[in-house]
Amino acid sequence: MGNQLFQSAREAVMNVVKGKHESAPEHNHKHDYSSEIDSNSMSVAKNALSSAYANSNDAEKAQLRELQEELFNSQQDK
Repeated sequence: MGNQLFQSAREAVMNVVKGKHESAPEHNHKHDYSSEIDSNSMSVAKNALSSAYANSNDAEKAQLRELQEELFNSQQDK
């Protein structure tokens, strides 16, 4: 079945990264709402990574570190 926390963390990070790329060209009056969603998605992803890391094997931890770096890089692109 696999580690459910790991899978949830991966999905949460992908949602943030995907969301950043899809909303990047948009500059409209919905910015405040979009920023709130981005902030919430970022928090969910960070919490999911933390939970997954505590319950993962070494191989999963290595992948989670990569996901964390991807999340950090997407945050820098703001």
